Amino acid sequence: QVQVEESGGGLVQPGGSLRLSCAATGTINSIDLMSWYRQAPGKERELAALIRSDGSADYAASAKGRFTISRGDIPNSWSLQMDSLKPEDTAVYYCHAWINSFDYWGQGIQVTVSS
Repeated sequence: QVQVEESGGGLVQPGGSLRLSCAATGTINSIDLMSWYRQAPGKERELAALIRSDGSADYAASAKGRFTISRGDIPNSWSLQMDSLKPEDTAVYYCHAWINSFDYWGQGIQVTVSS
């Protein structure tokens, strides 16, 4: 059974940095479109960043230049480095991927940007 789990959230001051990590475990024959979504209070879930199996990446306009998504050193893992964080980045962050042709979501992890 495939599972996807996030780690690394927490509280950070405006202008600070935080790194989120995601790991997929289980029987994995294929994985693609590894991504991070976020959902702020009262708002819809939105894509923050994604990375394809070929290494190419896309970012939401609000994340471009501040967030960096990357593949992890451990197989089937990926991370989101978030710099210059703003209060409006406060949200629950979810990792997501297409694994064995099915989409999987992590349970979500809270990121709070506040002084």
